[in-house]
Amino acid sequence: MTSAAEKTGILRQFLAGAAMLGRGFGVWRTAPGLMLLGIVPAFIVAALFVAGFIALGLNLETIVISITPFASEWTEPFRSGLRVFVGLAFVVVAVLFIINAFTAVTLIVGQPFYERIWKHVESRGGTRATPPDVGFWEAALRGVVDGIRMLVPTVLAGAALFALGFIPVVGTILAAVLGALVGGWFLAVELTGPAFESRGKSLTERRRILRASRPMATGFGLASYLVFLIPLGAVIMMPVAVAGAATLSGRLLSSETDPGAGPVQTTS
Repeated sequence: MTSAAEKTGILRQFLAGAAMLGRGFGVWRTAPGLMLLGIVPAFIVAALFVAGFIALGLNLETIVISITPFASEWTEPFRSGLRVFVGLAFVVVAVLFIINAFTAVTLIVGQPFYERIWKHVESRGGTRATPPDVGFWEAALRGVVDGIRMLVPTVLAGAALFALGFIPVVGTILAAVLGALVGGWFLAVELTGPAFESRGKSLTERRRILRASRPMATGFGLASYLVFLIPLGAVIMMPVAVAGAATLSGRLLSSETDPGAGPVQTTS
């Protein structure tokens, strides 16, 4: 059984992780030009994803009807009620997939910009890392491979969340809550990629280190996920999230090499 002190420690770590996203705003004061550049690739990628999301919305009713043919023989309001809840669950899963896919694609497209942002954060925090000497296309290919590896668990999680949608009311609420938590975790894994890769850490090692500080990583990822839900939030907040992820990465990587190290300090 978890003691009160342990629960307090978990909550403190969770809030500390969420606060790291807020610390990303400080980079606007120290490097506004970099942050503006970080919005450009996010805006371009977002335009494509918004078009896809609109298409999904226009065809949502048709999709829901096609996956619930058994409900056609039901009487009202049970038929419509089930399809409403299934539709909501479908939207939750679509949002989970879109946000994480948007983040993965944007990090690949904007890799030169975001690399400069996390380097700036690390230099102000007193940490240094020399990125491996690889070309843009090699780095992009690695990003695609890692993105696919992260896409698989996203799809599996989405399938499980969608199944919850068939449970009226409770299932939809659970799908939304769990979707945010799962989506936040995947965001934390994706956004911390540059700092970990610069130190030669593989995706497997990154996941292991993040799991060792799961409350902090989840706090950061959940905060990022929620602001990404706001219209244009993903575009505006992408460079902030990258900066916050650099702070989180520095904290976790310093703890990995020096268990007694305290939180990475960044100048606001």
